[in-house]
Amino acid sequence: MRVTFLGTAAARPTVGRNVTSILVQREGDVMMFDCGEGTQRQMMRYGTGFAFSDIFFTHLHADHFLGVIGLLRTLGLQAREEPMDLWTPRGTEPLLKQAVELGVERVPFEVRINGVEVGEKVARGGYDVVPFKVSHGGKAFGWAVVEHERLGRFNAQKAREMGIPEGPLWGKLHHGEPVEVDGRVVTAAEVVGEPRLGRRLVISGDTRPCQSTREMAANADLLVHEATFAQDEAERAAHTGHSTAREAAEVAASAGVLRLVLTHFSPRYADDPRYLEKEARAVFPETTAAYDGLSIEVPFRPE
Repeated sequence: MRVTFLGTAAARPTVGRNVTSILVQREGDVMMFDCGEGTQRQMMRYGTGFAFSDIFFTHLHADHFLGVIGLLRTLGLQAREEPMDLWTPRGTEPLLKQAVELGVERVPFEVRINGVEVGEKVARGGYDVVPFKVSHGGKAFGWAVVEHERLGRFNAQKAREMGIPEGPLWGKLHHGEPVEVDGRVVTAAEVVGEPRLGRRLVISGDTRPCQSTREMAANADLLVHEATFAQDEAERAAHTGHSTAREAAEVAASAGVLRLVLTHFSPRYADDPRYLEKEARAVFPETTAAYDGLSIEVPFRPE
């Protein structure tokens, strides 16, 4: 799983940072989370390609969704034919529909707008994309990419020692089915280890620190949390429904995540967010301040 930050600025772009967008690649699937203005140019700049079919919106503030207008038209000019699914908090579909239909051009592919509620999973092969409640006023989500448990490790050496011929019988055992070999029944538990945890990626969107984020991020492999302000602007963060870098780190620490990446920086920190990174690391050392173009691999945990 790879997470690429296409935009890391809050509210408006700066010379060095575009507004919010994150691209997630999981095996053969690619999905986008938020689409600030100019996102299609960021995709060209960082070589991500355009082979994806889902955009998940945390909420419909302008810096999180206006880029979909240009992105869809860029894809249309590239002769795209595959449908595109847009996922947004239920009740915000009309605004997103207006944006998609803005202008006179019609894109030559189907654009499907899907309103979802908190906890309403978007099921995919081997994983779910799950919206969860955050604290940003109105209709706002965070999103989590939650992999299903993986099959336990198959013990090929033991299977051979037990006289189980390699081939279809191995596949059945690996998927939990008992098989018969020379008149005896062999169960999966004899040659297959315990199920292995899948990965969990949590993207907070815009939010105050909140219990629902902590719960969704519990033991996550990676938490991407907004850090719009430094702690000396804590009052402003609370007033505007955002978090400080320290507050994001406190969420990560209490949730027991493996790694925290900060994003969504106020333009006042855009040139040098190391101050925010330092503030967060004082609470949670495994913290990185994102920058446009940063790609992070999310590996499986060691066994």
